Amino acid sequence: MNFNKRNIMDIAKYLFLALFVVLVVKYSENIFSKIGNISSATVPLISGLAMAYVLNILMKKLEKIYFPKSKNEIINKSRRAVCIFLAILLIILILVIVALIVIPELVNAISVIITAIPKSVEDIINFIDTNSDKYEVIENTLTTMQIDINEISRGVMTFASSLLTGVLNSIILFASTMANSLVNFIISLVFAIYALANKEKLSYQIKKVMKAFLKNKSIEKINYVFHVINESFSNFIVGQCVEAVIIGGLCTAGMFVFRFPYAVTVGVFISVTALIPIVGAYLGAALGAFIILTVSPLKAILFLLYITILQQLENTLIYPKVVGSSIGLPGIWVFAAITIGAGLGGIVGMLLSVPVAATIYKLFVDKVNKRLIEQEMKKE
Repeated sequence: MNFNKRNIMDIAKYLFLALFVVLVVKYSENIFSKIGNISSATVPLISGLAMAYVLNILMKKLEKIYFPKSKNEIINKSRRAVCIFLAILLIILILVIVALIVIPELVNAISVIITAIPKSVEDIINFIDTNSDKYEVIENTLTTMQIDINEISRGVMTFASSLLTGVLNSIILFASTMANSLVNFIISLVFAIYALANKEKLSYQIKKVMKAFLKNKSIEKINYVFHVINESFSNFIVGQCVEAVIIGGLCTAGMFVFRFPYAVTVGVFISVTALIPIVGAYLGAALGAFIILTVSPLKAILFLLYITILQQLENTLIYPKVVGSSIGLPGIWVFAAITIGAGLGGIVGMLLSVPVAATIYKLFVDKVNKRLIEQEMKKE
């Protein structure tokens, strides 16, 4: 067999590929461990890009307000920095207002319930101890089961002590996690600010690289796909915020009408949790019922009934119209996307499922329409 230079190069490629596969299999554990470490290290940067994307939506609207037609050089040069600052400040202000409204009432509700538990246990024990000789059934039960009231009391106190220890350990773990999250958040925020401040330059660099390595037709396809992705995600974020304000407003108004307590607090919290598609308001409803429970158990039950009806109306009428229409995705596919997203990725999957489904739907519909037009042209 005659070997020329091309044959030798092909054999060398296959040998190199085989060697690469063998090395990957042999050191797969170390390789995947390193990949995991790299992924963990890039989380703040990925979070920063996501943060920059969300801030960019608000920043662009602020730039249209911040003297857009001004010819003053100082205003024009400061526009980007000022709008980035205002966007971050506005979001922080909203979060602070929500925290000031919700957290005090939540802490108060928890303290009321924690204070009520020992008193309820003590009342039950005193009732049994006082009336055990009056009611034959209770006395016989205590005698048969050999129940020691003092032992029960000690058991309750032991349980409360262990519960308190567990709570303290959870607080320490939570504080440690929060400290680590705070560091990652700061890194993400700095990266997001840098990306926003230099977004035109970054966009130019990406286009330059694409032009150097890709054909014009491929660049057009990539640009179109990214245009659809950007449109779907930005419209989803805006639509979701509008929907959250609507459901929170309706909840607050209804609570005032039916005279439920903590109307503003619960309404604000439901607005925040409603940013999670479809099921978010139920999470807010659970906390709302917990707070109302400290005032009246009956009103807490009636509130759950009210919010369930309101949420059903919102899911059927408001959400598909507000969010579905803003992203061009029919209501049935909104529900389907959320169901699949929840099964695959939990809350994060639910957040991403709707814009991802809208992107796929838009690209698929455009492809179908293009094919139909081509078929009609061939017939002619």
